[in-house]
Amino acid sequence: MSPTSLRITNRLEEMDIASIHRFLTRDSTWARGISFETVRKSLQHSLCFAGFVGASQVAFARVISDFATFANLVDVFVLPGHRGRGYGKQLMAAVVGHPELQGLRRFTLATSDAHGLYAPFGFKPLAQPYTFMERYDPEIYARPSGS
Repeated sequence: MSPTSLRITNRLEEMDIASIHRFLTRDSTWARGISFETVRKSLQHSLCFAGFVGASQVAFARVISDFATFANLVDVFVLPGHRGRGYGKQLMAAVVGHPELQGLRRFTLATSDAHGLYAPFGFKPLAQPYTFMERYDPEIYARPSGS
């Protein structure tokens, strides 16, 4: 079965922010409990990619970047009922092919289970993982605001 082509847009005004929030807060392993306002703000400060089949948004990805040297790919998903149709690959092709994301020295992402999706697009384990550090608070969305 050949995949149906996604219509992919970067236009925030076309994106279904409620659907993005619903997936992230209920179904993701990385943003469970995230507030609608935090999602809205994160979209406004990122390059976002939404994939549509007909009028329905079925896929999403977000890139945080300075558009000159560095980018970080986050919040990539295809809604469960639409997986296995090649939409993730189409979305990734749009991300890595975007004109603003060319010529970057470093393009990162974190994944626990989708290495097979990202590897064909040139992503691989960190060359020097010992040079990376992070501040990580996995419970931040579970605490009341301001805690």
